[in-house]
Amino acid sequence: MMLELTTEGWILAVLASMAVGMAKGGLAMVAIIAVPMLSLVMSPVQAAGLMLPVYVVSDIGGLIAFRRSFDMRVLKTALPGSVIGIAFGWATAHIVPDWGVTLIVGIIGLAFALNALIRPDLGAHPRPVSPVKGNFWGSVAGYTSFVSHSGAPPFQVYVQPLRLPALVYAGTTTWFFAITNWVKLIPYAALGQLSPANLAAAAVLTPVALVSVWIGLRLVRIIPQDLFYKLITWGLLAVSLRLIWQALVR
Repeated sequence: MMLELTTEGWILAVLASMAVGMAKGGLAMVAIIAVPMLSLVMSPVQAAGLMLPVYVVSDIGGLIAFRRSFDMRVLKTALPGSVIGIAFGWATAHIVPDWGVTLIVGIIGLAFALNALIRPDLGAHPRPVSPVKGNFWGSVAGYTSFVSHSGAPPFQVYVQPLRLPALVYAGTTTWFFAITNWVKLIPYAALGQLSPANLAAAAVLTPVALVSVWIGLRLVRIIPQDLFYKLITWGLLAVSLRLIWQALVR
């Protein structure tokens, strides 16, 4: 059984898989646009279920690359909160309607895009690791990751001010979301989001994501990151506004 998508739907699915792969190749924030893009042509719940296996397989390459470059203190202070956020998302999954999820995905994307466009530079002095802040932002990241695989913005709120070395920052982020994605497999399977049709489509899209890991590694070296992220941010802003409108005028 294969997921039935229009030509437009498959194009968006391929683009979403490329975004996931490029994120694992070093362009960390690109993946946030994946579910919002797919939500234009399918339920955001179905979009999240379709993309999770792609994330899980793509995470393997990142774990190999960053097998020694991560901060265990950050993981210990953020992962318990992530599990709580995932559990909350699972518990409320049947309460929030599809249009509500669409609205949440749109608001998450809009908040991140606006924050990226207007936020001042973070202070130069690194902040200490905090179990309270780690678990709070970890729980928000877990919930938003459960809803739409968009946990990176709240996770960044906690980790970016710590001023970790670049490789350690990338590796810690990779390990946090790899473990978060593995945990999400349990509620996603229980909720029927890992259907045979979704898994078959994910199997087709996963090679695209794996190739895009290499593309991400190349783009990091070619395109100025500031320019690239500005383009992604404006694209996310446009998609998020479209989703909010779509939810409100249902």
